Amino acid sequence: MAWRCWARAWGPRPHRLTVLLEQRQGFRRARPRPEEPPAAAAAEARPGPPPPRRSLCPPPPPTRAGRPSPRRLVKPLLFAVGFTGSAFGSAAIWQYESLKSRVQTYFEEARADWLDKIRPQKRGDFRKQVNSWWNNLTEGQRTVTGIIAANVFVFCLWRLPGMRRIMFTYFTSDPSSRALCSPMLLSTFSHFSLFHMAANMYVLWSFSSSIVSLLGCEQFIAVYLSAGVISTFVSYVAKMATGRFEPSLGASGAIMTVLAAVCTKMPEAKLAIIFLPMFTFTAGNALKAIIAFDTAGLALGWRLFDHAAHLGGALFGMWYVTYGHELIWKNREPLVKAWHEMRTKNTGKGGGGRSN
Repeated sequence: MAWRCWARAWGPRPHRLTVLLEQRQGFRRARPRPEEPPAAAAAEARPGPPPPRRSLCPPPPPTRAGRPSPRRLVKPLLFAVGFTGSAFGSAAIWQYESLKSRVQTYFEEARADWLDKIRPQKRGDFRKQVNSWWNNLTEGQRTVTGIIAANVFVFCLWRLPGMRRIMFTYFTSDPSSRALCSPMLLSTFSHFSLFHMAANMYVLWSFSSSIVSLLGCEQFIAVYLSAGVISTFVSYVAKMATGRFEPSLGASGAIMTVLAAVCTKMPEAKLAIIFLPMFTFTAGNALKAIIAFDTAGLALGWRLFDHAAHLGGALFGMWYVTYGHELIWKNREPLVKAWHEMRTKNTGKGGGGRSN
């Protein structure tokens, strides 16, 4: 879930103690007044705030003065539109290349299977065990494995003290931050808490087979990445409207898109909570409850979750499976045709050059 984090650190403020010494006997040479330490040394001598406890949120952000202008949303809006278009265009080309590659490697795979049959089998081969496990996964589970690996890698980066400043700048999203666009994507793969990451990845793994069978591998990747950017932009808008500028991170916005898309297409599917498997409910009712919860959290100002990002992801998922698939994905033919013609011309030029 996209957690919203805040913290306030304080320490004892140094104060100057003035001591007045009254001369009682005669005149004495006044003692030289000790020089005040420079500001840098005084700052180093001040006791800093205690180290942050391991929790669901990253360390406290540096304080920022002033409220940012709403004009700062123009650049994230252009980035969201441009990135979404690029993601779906790249997915269309990826699908074209994937289908072409499958046709070309069909006979090579058949030959490899024949060689495996005549070769003596090695028992206890770790590579064969990994291949067997991988082949037993569904296409959706194989697709999200890379996403889960990326989240685990970013989670490990949070554990490195030397990376904290970089992680906080580029892997948490906040419209008042110095970096605006890159965190819209990078924060989708960022989790500070192990429980936060495990919960999100479990939900993604659970819905992976359904969403990939519904959209396909290439289209799913485009939807997932676009959902992360769009949900973060909705979070930016809500923070600018409410004036609550706290950093957000997590994959919940993109996962809410996946959940909403599946629940919209299969509203009668039965779902259950992992800790309470005896209680089941329909996917449609689950989606309504989640949207009601996040709407209430946004209206009442609850600050544990980034409810605006959740709502943005859910609404994008509902819109895409209802209208977006027809408007975007089914109109990819001109792009694929142009790519095919460009590939054919390049191949022809390369072949002609080799024949000369």
